[in-house]
Amino acid sequence: MQSSFVLAIGEALIDAVSTEFVDDLSAARQLEIKPGGSPANFCRFLQRLGTPAKLVAAIGEDGFSTIILDDMQSKGIDTKYIQVMKERATTLIVVGKSKGTPDFSAYRDADMHIGMVDDQLINDCSIIHSTAFALSKLPARENILRAMHKAKGMGKMTSIDWNYAEKIWGKHNNANTVFQQLTELLPLLKFSLDDASRFTGRDLDAKSAMEWLSQFNTSVTCLTCGADGVWFRNQNMDWQHASAPPVEVRDSTGAGDSFWAGFIHAYLKNASINECINNAISTAAKRLQGQL
Repeated sequence: MQSSFVLAIGEALIDAVSTEFVDDLSAARQLEIKPGGSPANFCRFLQRLGTPAKLVAAIGEDGFSTIILDDMQSKGIDTKYIQVMKERATTLIVVGKSKGTPDFSAYRDADMHIGMVDDQLINDCSIIHSTAFALSKLPARENILRAMHKAKGMGKMTSIDWNYAEKIWGKHNNANTVFQQLTELLPLLKFSLDDASRFTGRDLDAKSAMEWLSQFNTSVTCLTCGADGVWFRNQNMDWQHASAPPVEVRDSTGAGDSFWAGFIHAYLKNASINECINNAISTAAKRLQGQL
């Protein structure tokens, strides 16, 4: 597979991260402002690894958007497709610094208003990627799904990080319907064990999560389990496990995005699934240690 660029569609936002490790946000006293958002982080890590990436996103016209744009440009990411909306505020996520899955609160606006994606941009990409967060609200959802289906029709591979959280989608939502639509595209699918538990509403262990995920047809499914490594499968292979190396965790923010960037980077080089997983684990370990 020839690599042109990876096209990510979704949230570019500001993470306001507690300066100290906290179990929940009630313990946070000081916050550090950082550019974030899963697809945006994914693009940043891909660029660091040497895989070109473009981001379609929507931000406000404010000081926070300046931080995001400056950061993207400094990392060599084309900001041409990031829409700046005068009437909207840049989305802000307050995050508790954590060695595991962080506590967070979302203050959303512009990210929910991603517009239609140019067909030529879809045609020129190698892989099109999005997230559960990005797909959680209209009108962004409609435009992202259109782009994903258009890409599939053009013979492109689709990629999904199903980073589901009820507090993002709302208590009564159609996330299951959206997820079913996405699995019809035979995507490269990333789930964390926490994502699976939140999405199903059950406290799943790895075995029960794999049993649940096995019902969905995908090109590749990865179930990340933090320090317990990752389980993965494809259409020709049942679940296999890869261990995660012990590391001193400096910050887990963006670790999942770095994992998936490592996987996609190797995938575009025609690496085997085992090689893709090994590169993903290595990339995430560097991120956890603050080396990426």
